[in-house]
Amino acid sequence: MIRGKKVVVVMPAYNAEKTLKTTHDELPFDIVDEVVLVDDKSSDKTSELAKQIGIQHVITHEHNLGYGGNQKSCYRKALELGADITIMVHPDYQYTPKLVPAIADIIASGLYDAVLASRILGKGALRGGMPLYKYVANRFLTLTQNILIGQKLSEYHTGYRAFSKEILETIDFEANSDDFVFDNQMICQIFHAGFEIAEVFAMALLRDKPFASWAQDADVQQVIDVLNSYHHKSTAPCEGGVITINTLMRGAGADETIGP
Repeated sequence: MIRGKKVVVVMPAYNAEKTLKTTHDELPFDIVDEVVLVDDKSSDKTSELAKQIGIQHVITHEHNLGYGGNQKSCYRKALELGADITIMVHPDYQYTPKLVPAIADIIASGLYDAVLASRILGKGALRGGMPLYKYVANRFLTLTQNILIGQKLSEYHTGYRAFSKEILETIDFEANSDDFVFDNQMICQIFHAGFEIAEVFAMALLRDKPFASWAQDADVQQVIDVLNSYHHKSTAPCEGGVITINTLMRGAGADETIGP
């Protein structure tokens, strides 16, 4: 608990057995009240290990629901537990959990309702081991999304993020994709609902480490899916309906549409 706010860490997991304990052991349990791990039908022993190391809430999907589907289970459980602040920490140890107190305090102090831990702020992405092609794709997509929705985030694709209870109760995250584009749709919903997002720098911890968990199959398909979500006929679900590319462009101060 921090400033009287209950803190719940959620871990969307897929084949995270090798890195789960390292990630869990770095969590600051002086402020983290409860931990939720959702195993999206891993082929390793992620769920068994989670129970062995003392994670209180382990949910195992009977079928693989995808990255977005996993997050939906995480946020449902966090709300059920009465979380005032929900922090998503990937159990593949690509980010240090030592930032959790700083992230939680930004929300607990009432400054912001959402925080993203960006690998792009500073110079830590490539130095931390992010492959060049991933870095280039990240920068291209971030620039495109900032133009389309009139924002200035440094990164839309970090898996290290935190939300207030007010955000999770306000936006309709259940309407989003079950795939990787979920993250981008959720950010759109947050801005559309009138909330602001803070960013803090998080060093990427990828060097000499395989892409465990969610990162392996996202790459090219994620680029395609994110761009498709902003295409003329595609939609980004938001509270009260959907946002089409026309709405996004108006929000960015443009009159034209993109695409046929």
